[in-house]
Amino acid sequence: MLMQNGRLARLHYLSGTFRVLSPGDHVLCAVTRQPIPLADLKYWSVERQEAYASAQASLEAEGKK
Repeated sequence: MLMQNGRLARLHYLSGTFRVLSPGDHVLCAVTRQPIPLADLKYWSVERQEAYASAQASLEAEGKK
């Protein structure tokens, strides 16, 4: 759950991991715009440098290529 005073993080997505560029506690899903706590972040695209809230959102983004 996103905290009320949460801060948006800026990440660089790598294969199997990510690097924090600007500290924060969440990112936004590129498809749904839903906040994703960094501790729960499991899906992203290295190519597009986007985070996804779920596998379904990742598939939707893949279909928009």
